[in-house]
Amino acid sequence: MKTYGLTGGIGMGKSAAGKLLRERGVPVVDTDELARQLVEPGRPALAEIQQAFGPEMIGPDGRLRRGELARLVFQKASARRKLEDILHPRVRAAWQAQLEHWRNEGHPQAVVVIPLLYETNAAPLFDTVICVACLGGTQRRRLEERGWDAAQIRQRNESQWPVEKKMELAHCVAWSEGTLEVLAAQLQRLVP
Repeated sequence: MKTYGLTGGIGMGKSAAGKLLRERGVPVVDTDELARQLVEPGRPALAEIQQAFGPEMIGPDGRLRRGELARLVFQKASARRKLEDILHPRVRAAWQAQLEHWRNEGHPQAVVVIPLLYETNAAPLFDTVICVACLGGTQRRRLEERGWDAAQIRQRNESQWPVEKKMELAHCVAWSEGTLEVLAAQLQRLVP
């Protein structure tokens, strides 16, 4: 089975690319989705987060207060590292198990969407790495449409490698400036 790691900067089109690939029937697992599942009520990762960051990180409904945790971890690098130590090993184990499941089912290819692919040293685990990228102004507009302010955008960007570095290291780049149809056509060539 050929494996593809799909990465890129925040707001640059990774989720859109994953959706387009799924629509074509390509098996795709998104590590952001895995991370959300791992912190559901009753999961060990949520209990560890509560222990590490305090009970105020859990809402009255027993769910993670994502906004509160994000504010903390994107202001303090040490807090972000602590959260990554809790989540990254679990996320990696989950996507590796999913790839193994698809391999056993006989799928010819599969894609893992990993925003921090290079930052977590996952690149060597894939046959091909694709970086989804766009211009900084487009990224900013997309994130503002999500309700993010300039400080949040800056903090998130500073927590990741620059997209230019990811583009340089990737085997190929999917440019997400155009329409979804243009992105889909690029992905058709990159993941045939």
